[in-house]
Amino acid sequence: MIVIIDYGLGNVHNVQRAIEHLGYQTQLSRDPNTINNADQLILPGVGHFQDAMKAIHAYGLDTLLKSYKKPIIGICLGMQLMYERSEEGHVEGLGLLKGNITEIQTPYSIPHLGWNNLLASKHDLTQDVYFVHSYQAPMNDYVIAHTDYGTPIPAIVQHHTYIGIQFHPEKSGQTGLNILNQALKGGWHND
Repeated sequence: MIVIIDYGLGNVHNVQRAIEHLGYQTQLSRDPNTINNADQLILPGVGHFQDAMKAIHAYGLDTLLKSYKKPIIGICLGMQLMYERSEEGHVEGLGLLKGNITEIQTPYSIPHLGWNNLLASKHDLTQDVYFVHSYQAPMNDYVIAHTDYGTPIPAIVQHHTYIGIQFHPEKSGQTGLNILNQALKGGWHND
């Protein structure tokens, strides 16, 4: 069972439909027992980092997510929440991934909105996907694929069983579904 964390911010129903379309059983929950018994978790998110962390703390999900030992996939804001800290609201994140979330520094307009091509040196991931965000993760060893928006922006990251997807796979057509399916199967591993 894949549990989609319901903390009140996010496109949970679109993500749920996409995962079920791929043939997986899902459940939307913030219940600790349900979460602990899940095979893996999806941490979705749309909105402001600080608001999301307030909701996660209010439901006691921060401790739960930090102690969860199975795969977690963060999508969009959910990916950013997995990092240590964000400039958006200047608050601590979950700290599952090392590094800070920073505002995108680019000559182009912000938010980064629309279709962009993925770039990856080790994996066949050169497809267009749909982004909507103003902040980005660091370019480091976790990066599986990135996009160029006047600056390199991580699009898919992975560290052990933690996977982050910055774009919206549920809004990126068959390409997005294929990438989401690969993430659900364990991802890419950047070795």
